[in-house]
Amino acid sequence: MDFFLPSGNSSKKSESGDLKWWQLSLIGVGCTIGTGFFLGSAIGIKITGPAIVFSFILAAIGTYIVYNLLAKMTAEDPQEGSFCYYANKAYGKWAGFSCGWNYWCSNILIMGSQLTALSILTRFWLPHVPLWIFAAGYAILSIIVVLTGSKGFDKAENLFAVIKTAAIIMFIILAFAALSGVMDGDVKHPGFPGSAGDWFPEGFKGFWSSLIYAFYAYGGIEVIGLMATRLKKKEDAPKAGIIMLIVLVIIYVISLGLAVYMASHGEFNEKESPFVTAMEHYNLDFFPHVFNAAIIIAGFSTMTASLFGVTSLLVTLANDGDAPSLFSKKIKKWKDLPLPSLALATAGLIASIVTALLLPGKIYEYITTAAGIMILFNWSFIIISALRILENKIFGKLLAIFGLILILAAVSGTLLEKSIRFGFFVSLLFVAIIAIAALIMQKAVWKNEGKGTC
Repeated sequence: MDFFLPSGNSSKKSESGDLKWWQLSLIGVGCTIGTGFFLGSAIGIKITGPAIVFSFILAAIGTYIVYNLLAKMTAEDPQEGSFCYYANKAYGKWAGFSCGWNYWCSNILIMGSQLTALSILTRFWLPHVPLWIFAAGYAILSIIVVLTGSKGFDKAENLFAVIKTAAIIMFIILAFAALSGVMDGDVKHPGFPGSAGDWFPEGFKGFWSSLIYAFYAYGGIEVIGLMATRLKKKEDAPKAGIIMLIVLVIIYVISLGLAVYMASHGEFNEKESPFVTAMEHYNLDFFPHVFNAAIIIAGFSTMTASLFGVTSLLVTLANDGDAPSLFSKKIKKWKDLPLPSLALATAGLIASIVTALLLPGKIYEYITTAAGIMILFNWSFIIISALRILENKIFGKLLAIFGLILILAAVSGTLLEKSIRFGFFVSLLFVAIIAIAALIMQKAVWKNEGKGTC
């Protein structure tokens, strides 16, 4: 996950956009690539082995199904509100409320995941410094950026997106150079597996469990679907998504394929990017430092953008009556900054820091797993909303159902792996709290208002 666009349930018709389809595709590529791919993929490789490549291909199919349905709903009824608007339109207030708060919670977890990833990567240089100290430092820096309201933040985000993509391309070029003999060094690579057992060293269970990390690397695609409202031609949204996913799949599969070709399954771990692991034997002193720095810069931009996003989203939820009105208040002296909303998001960051202090060994797996699952809950909302709103033909319905099956497989797979199972229960706790809140709102507020309309 690497992008967030603040939005809520509000129904506001989208005006004519200025983006061409290929521009949206490029924005999507840059915005989707994040620490979930740079570091989370290492956990996926550790869990399943070289078969992680197949996990990413399956996740790409599921991602396309979600994006395509959202793009079609956007083309048919363009709104500046989020996919929560479509959930509300399809099933009523409870769905829009649940969707909005689930998205807010998932992004809090995503910030925690990225915060932890940044801390793990920084320990590459300072291995003896406790994880929580780095987490606290990055959190403070992120809050300062939000408080200053930097006008150049959008331009910086574009630059960071270029850095992320360039880092992957740099690895691919160096890897091909190494394999072609351009680099010095007598390194023996394990190569591609020669049997099913080699492809799946941890068995089918390991492959099943790795799906969540593949899906997590594509997280953010739902927001790019929302950006389709900025297209000159709204009907070009599905085409933009197809091209974007093709490029992402090519980048992901080639880079991961090279990584598992160059290093054995047992060498990968959650504390190091798989691409750094793959190049270790070539003694390129500059590569780990440059690559690490690029990921940290990109990850920090992502976390800060998410902090901006969840702060704005809570304001929208409050304006819609789905959150206490306190969170809609803005302080004029602070450039109209919604300090109450920022304070709640900051509390989420502090919780991540405390958790990093208590569980330094497994925190990244837990938070990343929980965040990935909650993203998929929202993707499920998109699919079931589309099944009710759109006039789908038989093939379209079957494709949507297949998408739900893939999502269910990714979520259920987390129960099979002990090292990430706890993340499933964390996500379940969040969903239970949101469900209880929705039930209370249904009985206390919405019942008097009547069924929510859009």
